[in-house]
Amino acid sequence: MCTNSSKLSSCNPLYIAFSNRKSSRGSNLPRRRLIISRRRRSLKEAKKKMEIRNLKLYMKNKSIIEENEKLRKKAFLLHQENQALLFQLQKRSSKSHDHLLAALINNNHVL
Repeated sequence: MCTNSSKLSSCNPLYIAFSNRKSSRGSNLPRRRLIISRRRRSLKEAKKKMEIRNLKLYMKNKSIIEENEKLRKKAFLLHQENQALLFQLQKRSSKSHDHLLAALINNNHVL
């Protein structure tokens, strides 16, 4: 038999109403699992995209570094060639300067 006490008993209409409700965790569990699996899948896809992007950037960086090395070597060779040409020009200039001085000296003696 049901007694009227302050506690909810099995005869109380509120007890019956609340006892028929499923727990909030239990009813959302399949939905939560779906959300979690979607989130994991999304994170895996994002990670794959990031790895691919990282690899592309790595390869681009590597090719830029290789091109930079080639250009550095070419610049060094051009600098050496420039120094050699400058030396030859100074040598010729010095010889022609010496010839001019000699000619001037010879011309002064003739006068």
